[in-house]
Amino acid sequence: MNTPALRGSRILGFGHHQPSRILTNDELSTMVDTNDEWIRTRTGIETRHIAGPSDTVTSMAIEAARNALADAGVAPADVGLVIVASTTHRDRAPYTAGRVAAALGLSPTAAPIDINTACSGFEYGVALADQAIRVGSTDIAVVIGSEILSGIVDWSDRSTCVLVGDGAGAAVLGVSDEAQIGPVSWGSVPHLEEAVLVSGDPERFSQEGRSIYRWAITEAADHARAAVAAAGLTLDDIEVFAFHQANLRIIEPLVTALGGESKFVVRDVVESGNTSAASVPLGLSKAWARGDLPEGVPALLFGFGGGFAHAGQVVTTPVRAR
Repeated sequence: MNTPALRGSRILGFGHHQPSRILTNDELSTMVDTNDEWIRTRTGIETRHIAGPSDTVTSMAIEAARNALADAGVAPADVGLVIVASTTHRDRAPYTAGRVAAALGLSPTAAPIDINTACSGFEYGVALADQAIRVGSTDIAVVIGSEILSGIVDWSDRSTCVLVGDGAGAAVLGVSDEAQIGPVSWGSVPHLEEAVLVSGDPERFSQEGRSIYRWAITEAADHARAAVAAAGLTLDDIEVFAFHQANLRIIEPLVTALGGESKFVVRDVVESGNTSAASVPLGLSKAWARGDLPEGVPALLFGFGGGFAHAGQVVTTPVRAR
């Protein structure tokens, strides 16, 4: 069997896109029985972006990918794989990744793939892209998380509507002589299979908040540690913590459990809310665009949610061209 010599992959750049409309806690208090203090205390969220009539999962994915390619300095024609992670795309066919590939003008030989593991979708996508690059299926891949949770939430239910936001984040991966993306540590939690649901007609998002919180503060840290160990590193080596932006009350205890208080922690949930599969790349890309994300350092990515699936890996953050 003809396979390339052992090689690895690395992240070349980030991109993101969010709708222009920003929904504040004060505005939410006019729509449902809540207030700014209640939301901040329980979730840490202050604002979230909400899709308008022209915003779709596909359109946001296209913009995020276009921005990531520009950041990486990669031409669309060089991309051999595009993966879109989403649980809110409305069409089964044509599928989102195919539409993204067409809009970006990718080569007809580029493989477009949709995946849905809900909030851990981006990490699953990074793992699949890394493996495709390692075996020589492609040299360049784009992985995107894109969600419109506002379209499936019950806006009269304050336990869920205060959480969600819309947006897309993307990363460009390229071949590397030295592996800069560690092995994925992934799996699921069978007894929490229905803890997060998108179901019904019309579809609605619901969750068992207490069950998820209990798992996150008692078991999630062990799975995050497994990702670090799989990379052959220790927690002391990790300089960036990028977890699913579900709730600041989950992120902060998880960071503490992993001893990451002095490290760079993505806290984009404060201004973007929970954007499911988009949350990790969205937070990373925004920090990268601001110049806040450290360059060339180990970052722990960890997503968890519907299914109940989880996945994590250590990646090296990009280095800007000088």
